[in-house]
Formats: sequence, structure tokens, C-alpha cells
Amino acid sequence: MTNLLPHWTQFTLKEKIGQMLVVRASGYLFDHQIRYPVWEASNPQLSHWLETLNLGGVILLGGSAAELLLRTQQLQKCSKIPLFIAADIEEGVGQRFSGATWFPPPMALGEIAKYDLPLARKYAEKMGEVTAKEALAMGINWILSPIVDVNNNPDNPVINIRSFGDNVNVVSELAKAFIKGAKNYPALTTAKHFPGHGDTISDSHLDLPVINHNNERLEQLELVPFQAAIDANVDTVMTAHLLINAWDKDNPATLSKTILTNKLRQKLGFNGLIVTDALIMGGVANYANSDEIAVKAVEAGADILLMPDDPEIAINAIYKAVETGRLTTERIDQSLQRIWQAKQKLFNHQNYNLSIYQLSKTTDRETVKNIIKNSLKSSKNLPLKVKIETSKRNLIVVDDILNADFLDRQMPAFTIPNLLGYQLQLVDQNTLGNVLEDDQETLLQIFLRGNPFRGSAGLNETSKNYYHKLFKKSTIKGLIIYGSPYILDWFITEMSLNIPWVFSYGQMAESQGIACQKLFNLSAAQLREMSRNLGDVFI
Repeated sequence: MTNLLPHWTQFTLKEKIGQMLVVRASGYLFDHQIRYPVWEASNPQLSHWLETLNLGGVILLGGSAAELLLRTQQLQKCSKIPLFIAADIEEGVGQRFSGATWFPPPMALGEIAKYDLPLARKYAEKMGEVTAKEALAMGINWILSPIVDVNNNPDNPVINIRSFGDNVNVVSELAKAFIKGAKNYPALTTAKHFPGHGDTISDSHLDLPVINHNNERLEQLELVPFQAAIDANVDTVMTAHLLINAWDKDNPATLSKTILTNKLRQKLGFNGLIVTDALIMGGVANYANSDEIAVKAVEAGADILLMPDDPEIAINAIYKAVETGRLTTERIDQSLQRIWQAKQKLFNHQNYNLSIYQLSKTTDRETVKNIIKNSLKSSKNLPLKVKIETSKRNLIVVDDILNADFLDRQMPAFTIPNLLGYQLQLVDQNTLGNVLEDDQETLLQIFLRGNPFRGSAGLNETSKNYYHKLFKKSTIKGLIIYGSPYILDWFITEMSLNIPWVFSYGQMAESQGIACQKLFNLSAAQLREMSRNLGDVFI
């Protein structure tokens, strides 16, 4: 047993406040690789903050899994106190860091739960275990998952398939299973977004959503999965930037003492870390200036301020609030005690001897494939029969061509149809109109799901009109949708019932391979015969 932590009572007040901040950083090693310079500090700036401000941790995005191991070691060496290193890995480590295991979105497990809840629980537990194991192998110790929002609004632009579903009991059961699996390893888990972001029609990354449900509805639906996660000993709870009129008409939940202290701490009995959602998000950043936001978050009951606009401004604002009596040193010490309990879990333990070779093991990839297969949906009139002599196109539509990391020329969505004579045409929702003059037989593949900063969760009116025109031309002969089941619902009501279709929650290579195999009724052996370029990872 090792002890890497000095006692927090040795810190100055500013050093204590520094531990309450987690800043955004690039997962890449070098500054010229930074993808979001507005949010991610340069290496000199980040090193300065870590060396002088006594920051509590960082949240990472970008880079490969192998590279991230070097990055996390680099960051830990810059800090006198071991850092929280967090990541939004709701779909496994591979969702954010290439090379690790990438699971389908949580709603795929909710789909399985509709007919086999024990199987879905088994997969959720395995997902939590693999995520924690791989995260720690790369130096990530704080998993910002599971999402326990109940997505009961199909138009929710930001939660959507990131949720386990619209059934409160299923969400609760699968969240508990994920947490149970993750607890096989000393990594922190996080229930988010309190008190529930599932029934909104706007994205809190862009604006402040308003929820007008009464107290009874909130307690009987939105709060239930959070209580389940707390009972399962989740380590942290993340706040939501929402205005809950029944509880606080004036402050977003992140800045509301009524919601964070009275509801979460006292009513639900949560004793772990309360972490804000990112404070640079429009849902809270538009509310007040950055120093006032920092102080109000601490007043409300938050222990960790995630991604403040400027950590030095936040620290100075909280320090000044203590000096003037607006905040007390006792309030700061309460947060430091919780932070130290969490860090003791992470850093005062026996070495698990995890290595980078723990990533993407064969058994873990098999679990991913099984989840994909068991959550797949399809029409009854499969397979799509291929006419060898006709001219055919593979029309792939993505939300944003410049932000489609799940696609490249060697992915199954391209290669399998190509083997069958389909010529690729890749467009996004904004350029879909350019394909209307084409009268070839068409395999339509759509990659579309709810995601932060999209602003919408589905088809826009322009793309709907384009699809209607394609239906009238009768050129669409087969359809695969990857991502949102709500997109599938629209197509089922609008298109001819005799068009063969397949739906997969995942967008990764494994999902593409399994969906294409299903649509064309191809076995793995047949695919290997057709091309040696397709590896087992895809089929």
C-alpha cells in the first residue's frame, strides 16, 4: 500500500481552491495537434497552471490510446499532487481514443433490455468493467459515465442514444450494472446529468433548457435513476445546466443550492463528489460572467468546477468570496475532504499492473459484436437482392463530412457494397440535394445521431424533402441507418414498406460490417472469399 497524498489541511486557501478545478486539455502530446484551441491550453500554459495553481485535475479529448498513456504520465509529472484525469467515455475508451474498445451507444443495451433484461444487465456490467480497466491502463482515473438521464423526448438533441432509454426502471438497472462492473477497478464513476436532461428539446451546450414538470413528476421519473446510482455507490454526480422551474425559477441547476444541496445532498443522501458540467457551455456561460459562475457553483454545493473559462479567474473569485464572507473556509474544506476521499481511492491502493496491452482484447471485442447483433433491428423482407448487371450506387449520408471519424475508405460501409458492385457517393445533409439527378439503384446508408453541439437530433426539413423526392423516383432499394432509432421511425412511416432495411445503434466498423452482412445475407466466409482485405474486426 502506498501513500502519495499529503494531507489537504497543509494547503493554503488558494491551493485548496485549486484542487476544486478540473481543466480541459488535449490528449495529443504536441501543441500543433491541438484541435480545440479555444478550450485546450498550450503545453506551456497547462504546465504553468499545474505547477502554480495546484489544480485538481484535467479532462482529456483526442489522441490514440497508446499516445494517451504518454500524455497522462506527462501531465502527472507536472503536478505536485496526483491529478484526477477524466474523460467522457460513455461508450468505452475507444469512443474517444482510437485503438481501445468502442461499445455501441447505451441505448443499444436498452433495446436488448426490452426482451432480455438480465442479458442487458450482463452487457452493461461488462461494459463498465472493460471501460474502467482500459481507462486505468491509459492513465485515466475518472470515467464521466454512466448517463442516467431518461430519454423520454425523441427530439432531445443532446442526450438521445447516449441514454439507456426511455424506461426509468431499465435506465436504473443498467446504470447500476455499469457501476458494479466498473468497481472491479479503482476508477471513479459518474452519474449524469443531475437532475435529469432526458426531456429537453434544446442542447445545454448551446442554450439553457427549461423543464416545467411538477415536483411529483420529477421525483417519480427523473430522480429515480440517480437514486439508484447513489444506492450503487456511484462516486460522483455531474450537474445539468437546466432551469427546473418547480424547484428554482432563477438559477440553472448547476448554480442552485436548492437543487444541489437540498435535493441531491439532503433528500437523495449523496455524500460523494458533485461535479459541474463544463462551465464553458452556453447553458450556464450565458447566465453570468465567469467569476460569478464559479462562486455560485460553490455556493450551490459543487465540489469540482469542470472546465472553467479561466482557472486563475475562478480561483481568485472564490478566494475573494471567502475573504468577503460570501463563502466560508468551512465550505471549501467540505469539498476538499470529499476530493481527498476520492483521490485516496485512486492513488492509495495496490498496483493493478494494468498495461496498454489490456486494450481491445478479443473477448472484449466479442462482447461489442454481441451487443451490436442483439440490438440490431431489420425488416422482414431481407435480404436485399443484388442485380449484378445493373448500375448501382452506395449513397452514404452523414451529418457532417468534416466530422465523421467513424468512416474511412477501408470501412465495411464502403468496402462490402463495393464488392457487390455499388459505387460510392458520400454527402452530408447539406449537400444531399446534389444527388437527385441520379437514377441509379441506390443503397442508402445514413449515419445520424444526437450529439453535443449539433442543436438537433434528427433529420432537418431540407433533407426530409430530398428523401421524399428519392422515394418518388423509386431509386432507393435498400436502407441502413446507424445511430438514432428516431430516424428509423420517420423512414418507416414515410417510405414504401417493401424496401429492405437494417438499423444499428452503433456507427463503428463492427456495426457497419454486421449491418451490411444482415442486409445482403452474407456470411463471414462469403466475405472472405470475396475479398481478403476485410479482417475479422469488421465481420
